[in-house]
Amino acid sequence: MIEQEKTAEKTAPVQKKVPGEKLQKILARAGFGSRREVEKLIAEGLVKVNGKVAQLGDRAFPDDKIKVRDHEVRETRLAKQPTQVILYNKPEGQVTSRKDEKGRDTVFQHLPRIINSRWVAIGRLDMNTSGLLIFTNNGELANRMMHPSYEVEREYSVRVFGEVSEDTLKQLKKGIKLDDGWAKFDRIVKLPQQDDDSLNQWYKVVIKEGRNREVRRMWEAVGVQVSRLIRTRYGQFQLPRNLRQGKSEALTWRQVNQLLKSVGLPEEPRPDQFHKKVSAAQPVAKPKTKKKAKRNRPSNRRR
Repeated sequence: MIEQEKTAEKTAPVQKKVPGEKLQKILARAGFGSRREVEKLIAEGLVKVNGKVAQLGDRAFPDDKIKVRDHEVRETRLAKQPTQVILYNKPEGQVTSRKDEKGRDTVFQHLPRIINSRWVAIGRLDMNTSGLLIFTNNGELANRMMHPSYEVEREYSVRVFGEVSEDTLKQLKKGIKLDDGWAKFDRIVKLPQQDDDSLNQWYKVVIKEGRNREVRRMWEAVGVQVSRLIRTRYGQFQLPRNLRQGKSEALTWRQVNQLLKSVGLPEEPRPDQFHKKVSAAQPVAKPKTKKKAKRNRPSNRRR
């Protein structure tokens, strides 16, 4: 019997402890920013797990107490939410930041309200640039859309002052050395001349990076002045023609899944089925049943 018990112990499957999820992934999903932004919060010591300051690489579980800037994150916010994506037509004069020290108008003041999460900007546009901005509540999606390794195209319409030589255009396609490294346009197409732009030229340019003011700095590096800049496309999404400046438009569930698939993320069920699917995938603890009280049955024994 003893030998049989020992062999049974050896052959019994070992239950591995679930390692949890990376902390930056959990907080990015909860809408605290992209993975990079969350990693910065962790590195600055602004994130705590169960009372201890978190370190880069830490993992967490659904029942852990997580605080960001000493504010406890609600469980409803930590729970996985359906991915939402909106397209926004940014006008000139708005700042792509959540708060502005100078009190200027920000894009976030014009976005629709979102429950149990917050909007994360996929890329930025400087104050003097207008056009397409994309926002999501999925931090991992935002991170992949912005990361250079995924080579997501950004398309701009650029109005420049004066004539531009063919040699200058070739130089912009070959590569320009900027302060933060080399940069180039993947495509440059001259657009038809406008009647009221006799001294200006319009070009459509495509780039696969999103460094700070990169498009403007490239033109300036070859001595060309940019008088207007409009982002018309980001990845597979064009700026809708009927979308007015300062307004947003939500993507459909199918469009969201198409976007997730394009950057290697799993597709999601319909929003009305989302929480059912997620909860079904998680191990559910059996509810504790109350023991029924024994009834005092009459005894058959004779007294």
